Amino acid sequence: MSNGTEKIISELRQLKTIRARCQQIFELGCQQKLDHFSVHLDNLNAVVDAVHELMTQDYKNMAVPNHSRWRHFEAAEPNWAERLEQDSGGVGAREWLKRHCDLIVVSVLLDAGAGPQWTYTDPVSNKILSRSEGLGVASLRMFERGLFSSNPRNLFQADAAALSALTLQNLESGFQVSSENPMVGLEGRLALLGRLGEALRGRSQEFGGGDQARPGNMVDGIMKKASGSLDVSELWRLVIVGLQDIWPTEGRTHLHGVFLGDVWHHSKLGDKGKPEAFIPFHKLSQWLTYSLLEPFWAAGIKIEGQEELTGLPEYRNGGLFIDYEVIKPKREDIVRVPQSPSSECIIEWRALTVILLDKVATLLREKLGLSESDLSLAKVLEGGTWKAGRRVASSKRAGGTPPIQVVSDGTVF
Repeated sequence: MSNGTEKIISELRQLKTIRARCQQIFELGCQQKLDHFSVHLDNLNAVVDAVHELMTQDYKNMAVPNHSRWRHFEAAEPNWAERLEQDSGGVGAREWLKRHCDLIVVSVLLDAGAGPQWTYTDPVSNKILSRSEGLGVASLRMFERGLFSSNPRNLFQADAAALSALTLQNLESGFQVSSENPMVGLEGRLALLGRLGEALRGRSQEFGGGDQARPGNMVDGIMKKASGSLDVSELWRLVIVGLQDIWPTEGRTHLHGVFLGDVWHHSKLGDKGKPEAFIPFHKLSQWLTYSLLEPFWAAGIKIEGQEELTGLPEYRNGGLFIDYEVIKPKREDIVRVPQSPSSECIIEWRALTVILLDKVATLLREKLGLSESDLSLAKVLEGGTWKAGRRVASSKRAGGTPPIQVVSDGTVF
């Protein structure tokens, strides 16, 4: 691979490139030069008001938690983490971190949309959950049962051997899938976890290598470098480079045999194959990074540089802007016919969402008189745009389905 190609791949993996490329699409939208959507910023204040109403209603002192997978585990039981600390000899601080990192990685990779019909009945709380909360709690219960561990002395881990040996029946049982309770993209999730197992085996420096390689082994390298603080860029490198081999290849952008994951071509930025015409989103990788920050915070480690992460371009955040008519589809088929993640319609929707989330965060801080450090984008997402997107969807459509349906393979949305 040439130095030029390596430079292009590196650029497409940088968080700043996500914002820069999405900004180009946003500017075209504001000039009404996009093929699929028009942009109406005069409706943006209504979104800000809706998010503000939710945040002040749910968080009286504006003590908004960060957007992360932990919130979904809490949907079943607030003290879920205590179970991960149980074993005969107790667990040290480093193993505590590793367990939580293991759980978060497998749980986030299982977190793509499940479809409107699927639900999960939690055997611990007896709550019936769906969508993200259901997926989160189901993955937590599978983790607690040791489904992702090949080590009988530590069920609370995820390792290469167990991940590679998972079967479709394992996941069907874990997610309570049946003909009456179907889940979208189950095969894609299984393949993703299988590729995770292989990736862990091959990355000895980051994850230990071999059958007992764990996502949580990233803690060892991080703790060597961290002196009471962790820069997001270091965690991002572990996720975007260390896990680069987990993403599917069919229909995905690649350069000289390197598959780039959640990166797509848009013709408004250039001809197909031109590096400047690729728009990276890395939604699941960013969601994973946001979620991995949580155990490090809990361990008392200071996090620096989290503002580099973008808002997550998925159907709740994106649906918020369509339902409030900040962005309007130019054709009826966009909302009537399921769309592929690779379609320029979906690429435009996601790119506009990234920039509009930044704008909502800025306006919300101004409204509340808070700084970016007081009200981070992670808090805006949680407090927040994601909830507002769900609420407005429920008011407009039966079952709270998003305004645009995306054909999911379980690895993008």
